[in-house]
Amino acid sequence: MKPECYDNRELSWLKFNQRVLEEAQDPENPLCERLSFLSIFQSNLDEFFMVRCGSLYDQMMEDPGAKENKTNMTCKEQLTAIYARVRELLREKDDTYDQLRAELSMQGVDVVDFHTITTEEADWLEAYFKSEIEPLLSPQIIGKKQPFPFLQNKEIYAVVLLEKKGTEKLGIVPCSSSVLPKIVSLPTGTNRFILSEELILHFAPEIFSRHTIKSKSLIRIVRNADIDPDESADGDYRKTMEQLIRKRRKLCPIKMEFSRLMDTGVIQSLCNYLNLTEGQVFYSEAPLNLGVLSSVRDMLRRKKCLFYQRRVPQKPAWLDPSKRMMELIEEQDRFLAFPYESIRPFLTLLNEAGKDPQVVSIKMTLYRVASNSKIVEALIEAAENGKDVVVLVELRARFDEENNIEWSRQLEDAGCRIIYGLDGMKVHSKLCLITKKVENEISYITQIGTGNYNEKTSAIYTDYSLMTANHDIGQEANLVFHALCLGQTVEHVDHLLVAPHCLQNKLADMIAEQTELAIAGKPAYIGIKINSLTDKYLIDKLIEASKAGVKIDMIIRGISCLVAGVPGETENITIRSIVGRFLEHTRIFIFGTKDCAKVYIASADWMTRNTRRRVEVAAPIYDSSIRERILEMFDVMMRDNVKARIQQPDGSYRRQTGETPKLNAQEYFYEQAYQNAYHPQPEGITE
Repeated sequence: MKPECYDNRELSWLKFNQRVLEEAQDPENPLCERLSFLSIFQSNLDEFFMVRCGSLYDQMMEDPGAKENKTNMTCKEQLTAIYARVRELLREKDDTYDQLRAELSMQGVDVVDFHTITTEEADWLEAYFKSEIEPLLSPQIIGKKQPFPFLQNKEIYAVVLLEKKGTEKLGIVPCSSSVLPKIVSLPTGTNRFILSEELILHFAPEIFSRHTIKSKSLIRIVRNADIDPDESADGDYRKTMEQLIRKRRKLCPIKMEFSRLMDTGVIQSLCNYLNLTEGQVFYSEAPLNLGVLSSVRDMLRRKKCLFYQRRVPQKPAWLDPSKRMMELIEEQDRFLAFPYESIRPFLTLLNEAGKDPQVVSIKMTLYRVASNSKIVEALIEAAENGKDVVVLVELRARFDEENNIEWSRQLEDAGCRIIYGLDGMKVHSKLCLITKKVENEISYITQIGTGNYNEKTSAIYTDYSLMTANHDIGQEANLVFHALCLGQTVEHVDHLLVAPHCLQNKLADMIAEQTELAIAGKPAYIGIKINSLTDKYLIDKLIEASKAGVKIDMIIRGISCLVAGVPGETENITIRSIVGRFLEHTRIFIFGTKDCAKVYIASADWMTRNTRRRVEVAAPIYDSSIRERILEMFDVMMRDNVKARIQQPDGSYRRQTGETPKLNAQEYFYEQAYQNAYHPQPEGITE
């Protein structure tokens, strides 16, 4: 395969985050939503450094000559390219912030600094600082008896270069204490405020009054978060995870940002203290913590035109309150599309199962759940009602470990049987199995989804949920849980696709089927919607299919290591990314032209970690009406000309422009949900 068919994983991810930044720049988006996209851009970048750059840094230390398998870049080469691209993006972020700040001012909200305030305001701030802020500060001068302090991950510090009697020292003041306000509102304007860290930095001469300040800046550290959950998994696994979480908080810095131009000697000193290279240091003119923009949004909450139109997940059209959920599912497969449709029918199903005398067990995999989870409450109630409740709680769900540890304790206390997954392999599947016994007959209701069992994200992520009484699917779901309970993985299935042994190979077989059809001159088609594509084995199969003439449409929100449209190689492949109001999270696999297509929904992206190193489940769609609906939704997303960007043969992405009428797929689906929603008839009225 030609090198131009591949893109580097990390650089492709930065292209995705650029698309998020573009949403912050898009004047078609309401102002307060653009503020959110700017904040998301930063939080995405933080996690990217914590996880991906941290991992690359560790690999570079262990094996400097190791190369990734698509662009053959070493870890050092990847990090160098990342740092260069991030500097460009940060300059773009600063320009975006300046534009948004100007637009906020037009709406009566002013983020001020000491260059833009009045004398009266300056006097008031000085008095406020002395009475309300300074007593809460814990400044430190670095010296023999005051070693360089531990800097907390993502917290802001004021750093000053001090001089006294010809001797220079560093002074540091933490600015992110929980007792300090994030913003300080000025008395001269309703929505006129200054960031508290800017206030602290300005009055550094008051804090270090016995020294001369030669330069000063705000800094923010991002630390490596690349821990190996299985590195010391002996004994109590839950305790091991708690220890690793504490260890992660103290891992080495991987990035430093600063807000003022400082003497290069000071930067070098900080790098020495923090064991950073100068390449890992980044300058930012925008606030170092853009999470503060949530406070700005709150100030403008009454101006509805500055926010997206309010949308509420709807009841699906098939809902019939005269029937129980289990009865509805046993009649016909049922389907939910989030956030357009509500998660409540699934919650109702769980609550019914927990009380139904014919239900003997509920088995479920939990990866990420809401902080106040109704789903966990339903499982607890089912266990208290005497049901056999088996819950696999994945304690290695990154950054949700503490939440999951607490839920595992509560579930265990309620009498649920808890398992923590497999050695060296995360369980990422979204699978729920309800088993019924009527006399001597066993029946199943199986739910298989593309997204987590999380009520909060179901309102902001696009995801699918299939609920079926199909006996074959229920039996195979039972095999999955049986294997998990024994610490094993499924070796063979006929209906579901189950990683790590029965997903990648079956996907490759279905790609090969379409390739053979194309070679024989017959219609051949592949449609894929995923979040990321990095699996080189599957990428190469797609390239072979493209060369054979298979038409391949791909909707990939984030990373794509495959480059579409390369002449003679991937010219039959199109790749588009939809970044909009809701986070695109559905996974759809389509093999074959419309009349004979095999259609699946899945928990898995096409990444090697998903296809080979996790337990993932994809479900076939056998119900013809659900199948048609998914195919139609895929077609609508392919025609999106508002939020879709099309990948170019050079790997860049461009919006579709000039096409009419305008089609925003996410808004279209919500309009459909409102039109098709179940509405109870008033009493006395019949159709």
